[in-house]
Amino acid sequence: MPKIMFIEPKAPDLHIYSRFKLPRLGLLILGALMRDRGWEVDWIFEEIQPIDFKKIREADLVGISTITSTAPRAYLIADRVRDEGIPVLLGGPHVTFLADEALRHADFVIRGEGELALMRLIDAWEADRDFSNVPNLSYIVDGEARHNAMGAVVEDLDRLPFPDLSPLLASGESILGYRTIPVQTSRGCPYDCVFCSVTGMFGKGYRFRSPQNVIEELRRYDHPKNHIFFYDDNFAANPKRLKTLLQAMLDEKFAFTWSTQVRADIARHEELVRLMRKTGCSTLYIGLESVNPRSLENMNKRQTLAQMKEALRVFRRQHISVHGMFVYGFDEDDWRTVKQTVRFAKRARLSSTQFLILTPLPGSEFYRRVLSEKRLLFKDWGLFDAHHVVFRPKQLSLAALQKAQMVSHKRFYSWIQSVKNALRFRWFEVAIAQYARGLNRMWQKKNKAFISAIKLLGAQKQARITIDFQQKIELD
Repeated sequence: MPKIMFIEPKAPDLHIYSRFKLPRLGLLILGALMRDRGWEVDWIFEEIQPIDFKKIREADLVGISTITSTAPRAYLIADRVRDEGIPVLLGGPHVTFLADEALRHADFVIRGEGELALMRLIDAWEADRDFSNVPNLSYIVDGEARHNAMGAVVEDLDRLPFPDLSPLLASGESILGYRTIPVQTSRGCPYDCVFCSVTGMFGKGYRFRSPQNVIEELRRYDHPKNHIFFYDDNFAANPKRLKTLLQAMLDEKFAFTWSTQVRADIARHEELVRLMRKTGCSTLYIGLESVNPRSLENMNKRQTLAQMKEALRVFRRQHISVHGMFVYGFDEDDWRTVKQTVRFAKRARLSSTQFLILTPLPGSEFYRRVLSEKRLLFKDWGLFDAHHVVFRPKQLSLAALQKAQMVSHKRFYSWIQSVKNALRFRWFEVAIAQYARGLNRMWQKKNKAFISAIKLLGAQKQARITIDFQQKIELD
């Protein structure tokens, strides 16, 4: 029986979700497809388990999925695997947009969605090894990169198997005895914010699994010690469809709680928000992005500050916690934006928040812009995690933009704020604040050299400087 090994590399640095070790679902769906066609399948999710080359050497093919920040680690692993004489397939958002770069480390690259392309690749693998008709595939022919045309996306998501979560469940990962179960019910997004690469990866049109299909998967995880996290980029993209799904969840009387990502505009449907709460929604993760109206307009967010404020009032009335996500570094942002953002987050009584640094991810409009304007400072992809300044902003200095994130977390998660939450018996917020303060301190300690370099670059005022801060990684 042929064997495929799937690998998801670990993140290069600390981040707000470092404690929450959840794999992306792409490899788990691909694994289920490969098992259905008779291959032996194994996984390594490096956040949970170390790289084991004894296991890898048993594979006939190794597939590695990477986002931009994990690309250096993915390439390092891929190079080592190929040294063992095992073919490597790379996929994920980063290599979708930088396939030529990825081909220096892999035999094959699948761009965009992987399910249909992988099945066609394996058809050719098991037959005559002619890969010329495999959609989305990049590979080397006679020393030259060949990029096959992009094929159709999976329109009927119900056709895909449920992701095989056995690697996650077997790890025993939990927080306070609760397991987080990832589920995705849709793909795509029509909003096309300038800093986002989702539309380049999954398209601008929404595609949904049917409510019946989702309910069938959720039945597998109906337990009071489970917490479902819906991975959708916008879980409430279609309010009518969501209402049908939530009503079906209510009829099932599921025992789990759940959380997800939505846009603030879902609050216009307060009846739907009430139904979300009734079915066990505990937290909503919302990309508020900015309190600067000009930044909101120029990032193509299609929301206003007034809409954000009203939405947060609606969620508070329904006793749903909100994790707000803000981004600093747009061309219109200055230090006043930073102060106003922290003030807004505290007054809005957000349960938790992230203050992120605008990052030009390959595949986004913003990446193309800073590249053409020669404002990109680094090409060490490990820094592209929304916690490091990697481009030259317009209104803020490099040091100021880096400082904005650190100071904002310190002020939002202050001891005074924790005392106020304790007096209101909001113990979850107290615990989150303690975790965030510790993480902020550890990140600054680990990144002292980078912070010093940013100050130096700002002082030199050079527009084109490249420094590689990639740490040497040794594989066992």
